Amino acid sequence: MTDTADAADDAPDDDAWRDRLAEMRAEKDEFLANDPQSPVDPALRDDFDGLDYFDPDPAYRVEADVTVHDDPDTVELTVRNGTAERFHEVATFSFTLPNAEGEPVEQTLTALRAEGSAALFLPFRDKTTGQQTYDGGRYMDLHPEGDLDAIDSVTLDFNLAYTPFCAFADAFACPLPPTDNWLDVAIPAGERDPELN
Repeated sequence: MTDTADAADDAPDDDAWRDRLAEMRAEKDEFLANDPQSPVDPALRDDFDGLDYFDPDPAYRVEADVTVHDDPDTVELTVRNGTAERFHEVATFSFTLPNAEGEPVEQTLTALRAEGSAALFLPFRDKTTGQQTYDGGRYMDLHPEGDLDAIDSVTLDFNLAYTPFCAFADAFACPLPPTDNWLDVAIPAGERDPELN
C-alpha cells in the first residue's frame, strides 16, 4: 500500500506532493474500509471513517546518503504475534531530522531486505512510539530503481510512515524494529496510532 521512495520522487513541487499524499491516504482508507484483505475487523468496517494522520510536513521528507553493505549481516527480528523473521542488513541511510528545538540531528536507519525480495524494508521507532503512534513501531518501504550499489542517495518521506497490520488484528505477524532503528527524535509525520473500537 505504501511506496515511500517512488511517491517522494514523483513529487515535482510542494502542491503536487501534498495532492499525491492525500490521494494515497484516501486509497489506504478505502482499502481498510472495504477490501476483503483489510486487517480491520469486518464488524468494525461500517463505522470505520479513516485513519488518523499527522498533517503533511515537508520537514520530514529528507534526502538520505546511502552506504551499501558489501557483505550484509543477517538479522532475526522479533515478531509480534509470530515467529522471528530473517532479513539482510543491506544498507545504512544517513540523514538529519529536526529535534524538539528544531535543530537538525544526525540519524541513521538500517535498510533491510527479505530473502528473494527487491524491496527495502525500514521498520523504526521514534519518540512518538507508544504515545502518538503504534507501540510496535512503524514501517516504510523503498523500491529503488536499478542496482542499490549505484545509488548515492534516496528520499525518505516519513509522511508515508505506516502502521503494521498487527495493530489492527492479532492474526497478523509484524517484525519489530531492531534497536539500530530506534530514532532519538520525534517524527510527527505519517500515520498516528489507529484507534479502533
